[in-house]
Amino acid sequence: MKLVNREQIEKLSKFKSENFLTTSFYLDTNKSKVTKKVITLSLKNLINEGKSKLEKMEISRKNKESLSEDLDKISVFSSQNLTTQNPAGLAIFSCQGEDFWQVFHLPNPPRNRVIFDQNPYVRPLSAALGEHRQICALTLDRKKAKWYEIFMGEISSLESMLGDVPSKVKEGGWEGYNSKRIERHIATHLHDYLKKAAKKTFELFKKNSFDWLFLGCKEEYFSVFEPLLHPYLKTRLKGRLKAKPGDPPDRILKESLELEKTLKKEEEEEIVNHLISELEKGGLATSGLKQTVRSLNRGEVQTLIVTRSFSKPGRICPKCNFLFVDEPRCLFCQKRTEVLVDIVDEAVEAAMDKNCQVKHITGPSPLRRYGNIGAFLRYKA
Repeated sequence: MKLVNREQIEKLSKFKSENFLTTSFYLDTNKSKVTKKVITLSLKNLINEGKSKLEKMEISRKNKESLSEDLDKISVFSSQNLTTQNPAGLAIFSCQGEDFWQVFHLPNPPRNRVIFDQNPYVRPLSAALGEHRQICALTLDRKKAKWYEIFMGEISSLESMLGDVPSKVKEGGWEGYNSKRIERHIATHLHDYLKKAAKKTFELFKKNSFDWLFLGCKEEYFSVFEPLLHPYLKTRLKGRLKAKPGDPPDRILKESLELEKTLKKEEEEEIVNHLISELEKGGLATSGLKQTVRSLNRGEVQTLIVTRSFSKPGRICPKCNFLFVDEPRCLFCQKRTEVLVDIVDEAVEAAMDKNCQVKHITGPSPLRRYGNIGAFLRYKA
């Protein structure tokens, strides 16, 4: 299935077997960057890496058999997928001991990895989703308006509308009277047409709840159209396109993705600068792995901010589910903590469970000076 929303990740993160470990498998399948031969070799190496890890693990025989079956099924499925599908990335989660199997096709290539853990390793999915916004791209002129939905690197047509605005005609008359009358007539038609387009845009927003609106039109239309937009849409109008209604979808997609990338970079820089500002003035923010995890345990976190690919081992209390960087025993119930492959991934999952926002930052970034992780807080205990 395609990765399309946060709910998919939240549902996946809740899977946990009491008796078996889960295999999380990520493979870069971007054929525009690497050949099928290279991808096949990477797949083989990952499976061998997983089998090598499995041999060294001190777990029950049934658990080893389940993980071995995971690797075999993943190998077969991935090999077949390379010939029938063309996603940029592949994410597979398997626990054959519980008959659990889930596949996601990713719009961006992930880092190749295979992980055995109690829960599915979902952080790369969260990061992939965070890289994209749901965008409505509108192109219009006096003859036609076309709306497109753009999400996760793909474009689809939403709606189109024909205009009935007359062309400008130069006509003489006493002191230009006829000419002025025609201009007023055209202006009225243009206003009515653009008003319908603004109304249609709001209807599409209520139906599709897009994050950003991109608009492709001449300045003469924009100056009339922008004031007609609903206030909700004015705040979502993030950029202007050069594209026209007659342009092919792939051209509109390319221009929109370039604009999205620029806006995302600006957004990330703004978030990090805001976090640093809050930290320096002693406001509602924290940074560093130990302090951020502590705030997360206390329920103080509103928004978690983390550098992509940042990972560290850690520990978790099997009773309280509280996270710790290096505590051998839970500070709350004194139960012995268990080792985590990646405490940062668990922190992302915990944040989503608590309905916190999660923002992934592309490095290099000033966030590195603050431990590659931090958070805006609801309050300080």
